[in-house]
Amino acid sequence: MNTANRAGHLFVAAYVVLLIAFGIVPTGYAVYFAFTDGNNRFAGLTNFAAAAEDFRYLPAIGHVALYLVCWLVSLVVLVVGLALLLHRLSSRAAGTALRFLYYLPGALAGAASVLVWLFMLDPSVSPVSFLLRAAGFDTFGQVVAPGHLPVLFTVIAFWTGAGGWIVVMYGALNTISPDLLEAARIDGAGAWQTAWRVQIPLLRKWIVYLLILAFAGGTQLFVEPQLLSQASVGVAGRDYSLNQLSYDFAFQYDHVNTAAAVSVELLVVSVVVAGVFVARSGFFDAG
Repeated sequence: MNTANRAGHLFVAAYVVLLIAFGIVPTGYAVYFAFTDGNNRFAGLTNFAAAAEDFRYLPAIGHVALYLVCWLVSLVVLVVGLALLLHRLSSRAAGTALRFLYYLPGALAGAASVLVWLFMLDPSVSPVSFLLRAAGFDTFGQVVAPGHLPVLFTVIAFWTGAGGWIVVMYGALNTISPDLLEAARIDGAGAWQTAWRVQIPLLRKWIVYLLILAFAGGTQLFVEPQLLSQASVGVAGRDYSLNQLSYDFAFQYDHVNTAAAVSVELLVVSVVVAGVFVARSGFFDAG
């Protein structure tokens, strides 16, 4: 075995160890708890039924579904659009500066980003309080009213995570042959036609990859509603998302098995949706 092969196996081995330790083992542990009771006896679907019968379960599904619609649509449209605009910049220095600015918010951890937005959304201390008051919001409670939460969570998530995806899409755009873009220009295609008919179709697999990861992350909504609930003294609700509900089952009611059932449901939904995206998009097709 040559040096290159050994190095490759070492890198893969390190990943496999971490995958087993922090991915497969915890998943297996959750599945075990989901199908057993407090006495470690097989319980079938009892824990899943207990979760579904909770009065907060269906509203939490609705909240997460609405957030996912707002989040995924805004992410795809704005990320692809901003990446295309960035790619058209003729100035290399300007493009580099913008890529850095796009990526900078992602350097903050999720909790830190939410804390920044708690400050920004409070009309009493926000540097953009004049905009909040112009929109009719005089108190923090009015800003974080339940009806506003899907949009607020989308804004926070976009600010935190979209920059990295813009950089990824920009890199993908750079892999498109300049000859192909030049041919489109010679054929009379303008900027919009080139983007719609040439660049976006070639970004299809990258967009599918974005959707898979963004959907999986979106179903795990927890930090944003949890911190907003604490900061607003319950106005935002401590059982807004399924992950919050699972947290309450485990740490408020000591129903670890029911919490595990909710976690397994989220895993199954994410895997099924990812499988549909992959199958319908030809994600692993050559070319």
